[in-house]
Amino acid sequence: MDLKEKALLAVDALEKEYPEAQCSLEYDPDKAYELLISTRLSAQCTDARVNIVTKDLFAKYTSLADFANAPQEEMEQMIKTCGLFKTKARDIIAMSKMLIEQYGGRLPDTVEELTKLPGIGRKTANLIVGDIYHKPAIVCDTHCIRITGLLGLTDGSKDPVKVEMQLRQVLPPEESNDFCHRMVLHGRAVCIARRPQCESCTLRPWCDFFVRSQG
Repeated sequence: MDLKEKALLAVDALEKEYPEAQCSLEYDPDKAYELLISTRLSAQCTDARVNIVTKDLFAKYTSLADFANAPQEEMEQMIKTCGLFKTKARDIIAMSKMLIEQYGGRLPDTVEELTKLPGIGRKTANLIVGDIYHKPAIVCDTHCIRITGLLGLTDGSKDPVKVEMQLRQVLPPEESNDFCHRMVLHGRAVCIARRPQCESCTLRPWCDFFVRSQG
């Protein structure tokens, strides 16, 4: 079995296990910038905490211009429980200004352009490309990196960019975005880093880690 065949089997198994593949961050679909801001806040913070914080944040700042003109200290206090609040507040204000001044208030639709925004890396950029513009995208969060390595779909690298490029070689482009969302769900529910539930794992037949552990 080659890697593309294995990847297809994993895609099918995860689709059956998690038919609803979507980002757990909450945002208004008519305000795509909210997803960008939520994802920036999620660095070293849980999505659940971000959703709590953004409920008040998005009620106070109701437009991209509001974020661009927000006093940094005021925003810092509102997002403080997300951690790294000074850096995150600075980036959110700066990216909002840049979106207005250079992109007419519209989020770019490519990873290359999105990563020009302050504080935005490839993981966030891919999320925007996939969830907002519905283009093929690979979001390499910690769950995706770890589990695809266990499956042998990647070489075990922890470098998100290397993992992304390796997955682009084996995943069907039209499945890649949902696959990554399902990886997050699977990593939280079953393939938990310190206590994997291997016996109940839908990916067990193709998992190199499980095979080695049984040998």
